[in-house]
Amino acid sequence: MAAAAERVLITGGAAGIGAAVAEHCHQRGWEPVVIDREVVSGGIQADLSSPDATARALDEALAGGPITRLVNNVGVVVPADAERQTLAELDLALSLNLRCAFQCMQALLPGMKAAGFGRIVNMASRAALGKELRTAYSATKAGLIGMARVWALELGAHGITANAIGPGPIRTELFDRANPPGAARTQAIIDAVPVKRVGTPDDVAHATTFLLDAHSGFITGQVLYVCGGMTVGVVGV
Repeated sequence: MAAAAERVLITGGAAGIGAAVAEHCHQRGWEPVVIDREVVSGGIQADLSSPDATARALDEALAGGPITRLVNNVGVVVPADAERQTLAELDLALSLNLRCAFQCMQALLPGMKAAGFGRIVNMASRAALGKELRTAYSATKAGLIGMARVWALELGAHGITANAIGPGPIRTELFDRANPPGAARTQAIIDAVPVKRVGTPDDVAHATTFLLDAHSGFITGQVLYVCGGMTVGVVGV
């Protein structure tokens, strides 16, 4: 087993971006610790939309010792226009996309502080800048960016960095469910990408492991958009 300082907790790591991040971490010699509602070999199964289930999963993950790298990746998309977005959908997005990240950070923080080292990456989204049919999703993804900035300010003196990744359209099952292949709206998204393709989970995993690296200690409180250039001209001055 890798040393405690080389363990990486990845929420929602059974498929898509999370699975790619886990594989990239493994290739770097780090030990990925995956928590997901789906069964993963060597992983921890839990419904992370539940605070109690999250707490139990974190206890199990930390039973093997401190974990000093965290990727808050788990998330849910609940597409609806502002008029029809329900409170239940908002509550689900808040719990899974935002509360879970906060809970994981607090659980891992003592070990990071004791080690004088930590890396936190919040998986936000380009949608945090605004996207139709994404009230709950955009709000929670923007919240992940805000939390990363606050954590960067509060935790930097302990050798802990906190950053966010803002993926654009990435070809995953989650993306396909929210943006059906062949639909006119989906094609419009692809046409709007300057590099003229949808991203891959590996594109995001590469950026994530860069921020997790020990050599990235002078980068904190930042948002790295992995979006094929979609945010160019969108972010205000």
